[in-house]
Amino acid sequence: MGDDTEMLELPLGDWHRAKGARMVPFASYAMPIQYEGIMAEHLWTRENAGLSDVSHMGQLILSGEGAAAALEKLVPGDISALKEGRMRYSLLLSEEGGVLDDLMVTAAPTGLYVVINGAVKHQDIAFLRANLPSGIDINHLEDRALLALQGPKAVEAIARVVPGVDQLYFMEADLFLWGEVPLWISRSGYTGEDGVEISVSADQVEALADALCAQPEVKPIGLGARDSLRLEAGLPLYGHDMDPTTDPVEGNASFAVSKRRRAEGGFNGADRILKALADGPARKLVGLSVEGKLPVREGAPVFVGDTQVGVITSGGFAPSVGAPIAMGYVAAGHNAVGTPLEAEVRGKRVPLAVASMPFIPHRYHRRVISSQAKA
Repeated sequence: MGDDTEMLELPLGDWHRAKGARMVPFASYAMPIQYEGIMAEHLWTRENAGLSDVSHMGQLILSGEGAAAALEKLVPGDISALKEGRMRYSLLLSEEGGVLDDLMVTAAPTGLYVVINGAVKHQDIAFLRANLPSGIDINHLEDRALLALQGPKAVEAIARVVPGVDQLYFMEADLFLWGEVPLWISRSGYTGEDGVEISVSADQVEALADALCAQPEVKPIGLGARDSLRLEAGLPLYGHDMDPTTDPVEGNASFAVSKRRRAEGGFNGADRILKALADGPARKLVGLSVEGKLPVREGAPVFVGDTQVGVITSGGFAPSVGAPIAMGYVAAGHNAVGTPLEAEVRGKRVPLAVASMPFIPHRYHRRVISSQAKA
């Protein structure tokens, strides 16, 4: 994948190298793809806690009167309803309803804290500046790093370092102090496991990473394990499983179109997206189980007989499943769970079947609402 001599450096770049990481170009940065091995790091995270550096992602604060309502013109989520400390997954939409990025929006004390993908963060910021009213300020937090600590023992480990984090539930965030260092921590992540994401000043991130890795449950993990973890969790990778040619419905992200927004519309591409919700999409992103041991990779065509009905967008060996799995777009009429298909890999046909996602059950620490509270 080439060397990293011309790549941008993460605040933890030297730290990764000292830990034995193999660095590769990703989203214009030199990033660790693995330390001791992708499979070992994947399985460690599923059983313990893996620490990954996601500082290449963009961290923004949107502030100003009406910021939530303004952002709602560009995303299909109910942002105005977010209470402070609550967060929501959403999608940045083009005028036509195509997905420009997926993102996380949190109601923070200083405004809306938004995390966007590293590969498209500058395009996203330009789009937001062009489409939000002049009274909405966009602050790109370039002086902050971002760490993700994921796994069933992640919160147990960080609670020793930063007491009180274990009081958060899934999709909640708050400000904590690590000594005198402020940390913005959310109970969230992109592996299907319980865990947290930690925004910290770039000049303090190395000390924090060392403190976390000093916990017996924690090891650093690279991009390779993050990718196999999110694939098993049935979570799309922007730029592969979703892009500007796809809308949220065909991208299997209808859940991101909030109930109020479905009733009211008023967001980019609403006519197209609401019609797809009502009529069903012409194609849909689905999970695929793979027969045998040969992985199917992005770009492989999917067939029924001699007719191509889809394409693979993500694929690889799934360590926790013990077999290859994939995600891809498959035409209506052929994308029901259990439907047999074939992928073409190096001139050979590999049997597939449409599978339920996630491949590995999510283990988020959700807040349980009692029946009395609901009533």
